[in-house]
Amino acid sequence: MPVTPRGNYSRRRVLVTGGAGFLGSHLIDRLLDRGDEVLCVDNLFTGTKANLDHLANEPRFEFMRHDVSFPLYVEVDEIWNLACPASPIHYQHDPVQTTKTSVHGAINMLGLAKRLDCRIFQASTSEVYGDPAVHPQPESYWGNVNPIGVRSCYDEGKRCAETLFFDYHRQHGLDIKVARIFNTYGPRMNAGDGRVVSNFIVQALQNESITIYGEGEQTRSFCYVDDLLDGFLALMDTERGFTGPVNIGTPREFTIRQLAEMVIEKVGSKSQLIFEPLPPDDPLQRKPDISLAREKLSWEPSIPLEDGLDKTIAYFKGIVGKS
Repeated sequence: MPVTPRGNYSRRRVLVTGGAGFLGSHLIDRLLDRGDEVLCVDNLFTGTKANLDHLANEPRFEFMRHDVSFPLYVEVDEIWNLACPASPIHYQHDPVQTTKTSVHGAINMLGLAKRLDCRIFQASTSEVYGDPAVHPQPESYWGNVNPIGVRSCYDEGKRCAETLFFDYHRQHGLDIKVARIFNTYGPRMNAGDGRVVSNFIVQALQNESITIYGEGEQTRSFCYVDDLLDGFLALMDTERGFTGPVNIGTPREFTIRQLAEMVIEKVGSKSQLIFEPLPPDDPLQRKPDISLAREKLSWEPSIPLEDGLDKTIAYFKGIVGKS
């Protein structure tokens, strides 16, 4: 089955793994908006059907409960592989399964793409850089990852998935696109996933103490979900032969303490800051070099953290206390 020419758009049947999750559900909305038919595959370990409730009457949408660490036999024109727990709380809950999801899931989705001769997207992560010794991080940096640490099930799982993607590309000529995602936030984040933006917002809305690890001087670069998806779609629409990996994130750094203070101010919260020891292997700096995305995708983020937080806080105001 040949890949549909990107410049002459016609409706495609698209597979999104991990489609009930935060990023996956937003991606599905974008794909449906452009006219695709979408098959969402998710085992609902971290995703939730509530993220897809608004699609209940959408005739071009189909949901299948399935674990990608097992083979999948479907007919599609394009594959977006987003399946994997992405927060430390979730991926450390069952680290062996996390690695299986990244590695076996990649093997199964790549095998499917090979059989169908279709383009396949891999949602990789800035975690492949580990605790970086190079700042900001370009795609050429090989990273500084602890291969036996508590985070390595995710970090090394994603690194191995990238290896598999590029070996399938070299060995079988598979049409691959690989994006490295930096910290992303927005509506539909899981309130209990332990990620810093959702944690801080939920704690602030409930006037609870906000937990900061270390001194709060470690930095992150926060990308709003709409910007991230613009980058995804631009990468997927590049010519065959451009594979990535491409950093997709915001080259604007904030300390964790600055984020907490911004959330408290926006919520009007009475929360106080409390400090706990830094978790093992937690990166001290994280900021993407997006020169390649600017050059090849004509992409850079446009939504400031201040504006994105307003939208995310509004979402959490609607769900905190209801669960």
